[in-house]
Amino acid sequence: MSRADAPEDRVFELVDKVLDALDLDAELEVTREGEEIQVKVEGDDLGAFIGRHGAMIDAVQHLAYKVAGSGGAAGPRVNVDAAGYRERRRQVLERQADEAATRAESSGKPVALDAMSAIERKVVHEHLKARGGVETWSEGQEPDRHLVVAPLR
Repeated sequence: MSRADAPEDRVFELVDKVLDALDLDAELEVTREGEEIQVKVEGDDLGAFIGRHGAMIDAVQHLAYKVAGSGGAAGPRVNVDAAGYRERRRQVLERQADEAATRAESSGKPVALDAMSAIERKVVHEHLKARGGVETWSEGQEPDRHLVVAPLR
């Protein structure tokens, strides 16, 4: 890869190589809007690209962020999605977060959620911050790091 390429070109090349390595027939679209690069992968049977519990797509997103940067400087934010996985997962996480917040508020006690990736924990933190009424924090070590939802005192 040529470092002279635009960040979105480097991201396209990386994701295209991953798709080839997985022998997936998929459409790849990479666009840049300001300081954010959006990667959309569409096709049949993208399970290998998404991975178990989204581990593969999270890893690809992390690598894409790294190649988007140049010379060690932070690059644009990169979001990688495949077949609408991110939106579906966000909806599930927000529903689980709301249920945990309701339980915490009604019981007055903290509620621990299942272990999740850093990307997923961030989604829950932001959702519950906007919802209000509870506070959140992370506990544990990877890969068992999880969120705790507690009522505000």
